[in-house]
Amino acid sequence: MQPLNLPDHGVKLRHDAEGDGIWDPLRKKWLVLTPEEWVRQHVLNHLIHDLGCPASLISLEHTISLNGLTKRADIVVHDRRAKPLLLVECKAPQIRMDQKVFEQASRYNLVFHVPFLLVSNGLVHYCCQVDHGTGAVDFLPKVPAFRAMAGEDLT
Repeated sequence: MQPLNLPDHGVKLRHDAEGDGIWDPLRKKWLVLTPEEWVRQHVLNHLIHDLGCPASLISLEHTISLNGLTKRADIVVHDRRAKPLLLVECKAPQIRMDQKVFEQASRYNLVFHVPFLLVSNGLVHYCCQVDHGTGAVDFLPKVPAFRAMAGEDLT
């Protein structure tokens, strides 16, 4: 798999008769190693190990209903009151981070109403803060730590 612009944190891989697999530490099972799953697992590890997101507050491939269609949000981080805080849309490294990707994340956010959105293909990452009251969207230089996103970081 292609090296990513994310810390590795020891993502576990296996190669056997069943094919290539990647270990998902949250779901505690082996998944088919696809380019998008490669990115999702690296982003997941970054959220947990670098940004302090508690694993217990993260859901993967969160199913939603949008305009009568069933969709899946790649990663949703919740605050300590179980309210969605960060929505992450992961793409394979060869997928361009363009307006279509942001529109997909924005459509999902019609359901979640999160204050933070992150889109990543493992090489390029964009994070923004959404003010649902005014509709303002501010792009951030990096993804804030969990405590800052959750309003727990008072320093």
